[in-house]
Amino acid sequence: MKKLRIGVLSTAKIGLQQVIPAMQQGQLTEVTAICSRSPDAARNAAAALGIDTHYGSYEELIADPDIDAVYNPLPNHLHCPWSKKAMQAGKHVLCEKPLGLTEEEIEDLIATRDQCGVKAAEAFMVKSCP
Repeated sequence: MKKLRIGVLSTAKIGLQQVIPAMQQGQLTEVTAICSRSPDAARNAAAALGIDTHYGSYEELIADPDIDAVYNPLPNHLHCPWSKKAMQAGKHVLCEKPLGLTEEEIEDLIATRDQCGVKAAEAFMVKSCP
C-alpha cells in the first residue's frame, strides 16, 4: 500500500519531539519534507530526523507536488491561514489545536475543505485512563 507523504510546516518542538517521530513509525505515513522560515533550522531538523527534503519557506513546502498532506504545528494564529493555503494546494491537513481562533475561521476552513475535496483534522489528543 502506498504511504501518505507528509510535509511539516515548521520546526516546532511538538513536531520534532512527538509527532514526527510517531509518523515515522507509521506503516502508512512517511515524513518527506520539513520547512521553517529559517533555512538553517529546516536543514538542521531534517538532518536530525532523517528527512530528505527541507525548505526555507512555507510556500515552497506547500507547492511540493510530492507531498500529499501537511502537518501544521505553527503558532495558533497561523493555523487557519496556512491550513487553508495547504488545502487550496490540494493537500490534506492535520493541524494542531486550535484549528482556528473563531467560529468564522472554522466555518471558512470547512468550506475550503469541501471546495478542495481534501481531508482536514485537528490534532486534538485525549489521554485515556486505565
